[in-house]
Amino acid sequence: MTADKTSLGPRSPRVRKRADAERNIEAILDAARITLSHDPDASIGEIAEAAGVGRVTLYGHFPTRAELVTAVVQRALAEAEETVDRIDLTGNPRDALHRLIAGSWSLTADAGTLLAAAGQALPAEEVRAAHDGLLARATALIDRGRTEGFFRTDLPSSWLASVLHSLVHCAAGEVAAGRLSAEDAADYIAATALSSFAPPD
Repeated sequence: MTADKTSLGPRSPRVRKRADAERNIEAILDAARITLSHDPDASIGEIAEAAGVGRVTLYGHFPTRAELVTAVVQRALAEAEETVDRIDLTGNPRDALHRLIAGSWSLTADAGTLLAAAGQALPAEEVRAAHDGLLARATALIDRGRTEGFFRTDLPSSWLASVLHSLVHCAAGEVAAGRLSAEDAADYIAATALSSFAPPD
């Protein structure tokens, strides 16, 4: 039987090129996420330098800054939603909300920082749509808490979800400024949200 040289021999130039391209894309996305999280105004040149690639290579994969920012935001939000999928949101809605905050606040804050960059590169409707998945989870949990009598019903769920979203970003800003430890952030957010969501006497 004749040996299959294709399977036994070294990888073809085409396969190596594709693998190199995939590594470059991952390096660019990782570098863009870190760079934009620290500076939403970071330039393509700064991102390319952080990724260890040339501008030509970066533009070969992402022809415009908007396309790069879109890819980074979409990946960050997908990771955040995967994390939320693994959080147990059953049982007492107050306890479930605390678990949701503890498990996702830092990812949500990170995505929000990236969305600040997106706001400068993408249409406003696309930026708003990027929030939808994560906000929908919080809103659904709040709706259940209202139905079961744990959360107030005199204010709409959408408003309460927006309050929670704002608290997350407020905490992220305090952590960045050194006025709040990352370890305490989830408890601070949860305590403030739960007291605000409690039914009025």
